[in-house]
Amino acid sequence: MRALVYTAEIDNRFGSGKVSSRIGLSSPAKLFNQNTSLLAEIDAENASARVHCVLVDESQFLTRQQVHALSEVVDRLDIPVLCYGLRTDFRGELFTGSQYLLAWADKLVELKTICFCGRKASMVLRLDQSGRPYNEGEQVVIGGNERYISVCRKHYKEALAVGSLTAIQDQHRHSSC
Repeated sequence: MRALVYTAEIDNRFGSGKVSSRIGLSSPAKLFNQNTSLLAEIDAENASARVHCVLVDESQFLTRQQVHALSEVVDRLDIPVLCYGLRTDFRGELFTGSQYLLAWADKLVELKTICFCGRKASMVLRLDQSGRPYNEGEQVVIGGNERYISVCRKHYKEALAVGSLTAIQDQHRHSSC
């Protein structure tokens, strides 16, 4: 089966033009940015050789128009589209692509992450170079595990209030959550 894989041009942490997992698996990928006409590209690819599926990584970076175009790929071209991405940013705000995917997707599957306390991690802390959490600034700053930490809502609020994730983690070790 022929799958088209896309990833955001802005995310070059693992090299440009590929999708990589944290366990080391990777696949070549087409790049998209805010100007990419996904419906036209996928339609052209499908015309030359049947496309069986489209996978979009970093789908939070899609525009409203691109999410609509992907719905057209499903509805008009009859090609399944699977999108993977973050729901919210470090401020707890929806990304544009995520907002429209949540509104228009046929099916949603949440991959759960766990906070250090064992609860579901539904928030993301952005850390500065000294490891202190903050929630102001540009929505998109590319970074990996050293820059972003998934935590539950309670520890998100506490870390921002105290200004230290380490202090919250230490406090948790000495008491129950």
